[in-house]
Amino acid sequence: MRLTLRARLALWAALATGVAVLLVAGGLYWSVNGFLRQAQEQRVMSVLGAVQGRVEGLLRPRPSDDLLGSVLGVQQISVSQADLERIADDVDRRGVDLRVIARQAGGLASVGTPSFPSGVPVALGPGLHLTGTHLILERPLRGASLQIAVDARSLREAREAFLRALVALVPLALLLSLLVGWVVAGRLLRPVRALEGAAHAIGEGGDLRRPLPGAGDGDELARLALTLQRSFAHLADARDREQGFLRAAAHDLRSPLAALTARVEGTLARDRDAERYRADLREIGTDITRLSTLANHLLLLARDPAAVQRAPVPLRDLAADAVDRARELDPLADVDLNGAEAVTVPGDRVLLGQAIWNLTTNAVRHAPGATVLVQVRAVPGGAAVTVQDDGPGVDAATLARLGEAFYRPDASRTADASGTGGHGLGLALARHVAGLHGGTLDIESAPGAGFRVTLHLPG
Repeated sequence: MRLTLRARLALWAALATGVAVLLVAGGLYWSVNGFLRQAQEQRVMSVLGAVQGRVEGLLRPRPSDDLLGSVLGVQQISVSQADLERIADDVDRRGVDLRVIARQAGGLASVGTPSFPSGVPVALGPGLHLTGTHLILERPLRGASLQIAVDARSLREAREAFLRALVALVPLALLLSLLVGWVVAGRLLRPVRALEGAAHAIGEGGDLRRPLPGAGDGDELARLALTLQRSFAHLADARDREQGFLRAAAHDLRSPLAALTARVEGTLARDRDAERYRADLREIGTDITRLSTLANHLLLLARDPAAVQRAPVPLRDLAADAVDRARELDPLADVDLNGAEAVTVPGDRVLLGQAIWNLTTNAVRHAPGATVLVQVRAVPGGAAVTVQDDGPGVDAATLARLGEAFYRPDASRTADASGTGGHGLGLALARHVAGLHGGTLDIESAPGAGFRVTLHLPG
């Protein structure tokens, strides 16, 4: 079963607390143990300083009673147990015991205080040693060795007490951190639950412009809510554009389809001569051409950006082809090309060719009798294709909406009814192509000042 985010946050908080407690406890244990060990070592060294001189003063050679020892010259220990007890008492340190070890004829012999810990080897070796409950310091003397035993049970008891406290405190710390983490996670996730409820309400009601709770420039959750709110607003705008696009497409498809159906039905209603049939078929062909153009424009507008090709495209060739086709469309049109140098940009040849053709035919159709100039030039960072005419131009209100899909001024719709207009997709398609290539489409016009459209493309 997958845990909730709140439970996971609480568990992570408990885990972090447990790791922190263990690290701190380990550091404290190491520090305290080192401090206690150092204190014991200092104690035994201070005892050594107090007793070493006195023990050395009592050590004196005494001939061995053993014949072999006499022959070998081995000395016996001259320090008695009473001497060691008196020295230990004089240092006035509880838990301190002494033992003197010397080599005898039969091996090593030792004498020590009665409470000297048993089981400590006589051949322990010089230095500090921790054996069982005592800390042993052995120091070589004249012909013997002195062992000082200091009770180290306090060090062991401190360790055990620390471990008992750690065993008791770690579970309590984990439980407390788990509880605090659960409460804090609940408070932190409260805005998330509010966002979840608001998103659910938006999904149920469809109101993408509904404000989200907590949206703002505050903390991360506030910025997340603000980002979601803006994203929903963009989706609402896209949905509105899509709905408007579909309504306009349905309207513009309905008219030529209805006209085509009426012409076909009228042609089949009664017998006609061959010339009349040819005229009707030409009109039907015109409607079919308009439908095909509209369908092609719709497909180009819906083209996936990932499918856009990136190959060198000669813009002057595309512009020259558009000018030639415009002259074929209207032999009386005054269309010229200005582009002496070859300009190449990376892009999709089909899309760029359709965009330049749309700009050119748009000028020819909507500025009859005007001079149309198509210019291709290199600019810093890329290239620009400009189509301008000296026609009547448009007002500011119309200029603001040009480039929207299916938008046509009333004059264009009147021209379209006569069979010479378009579908309001030419500029929209050109702007879409510019965006797919990382460029822009700039439109400039004013009443009586002509019309100028510039397609900027990055190089």
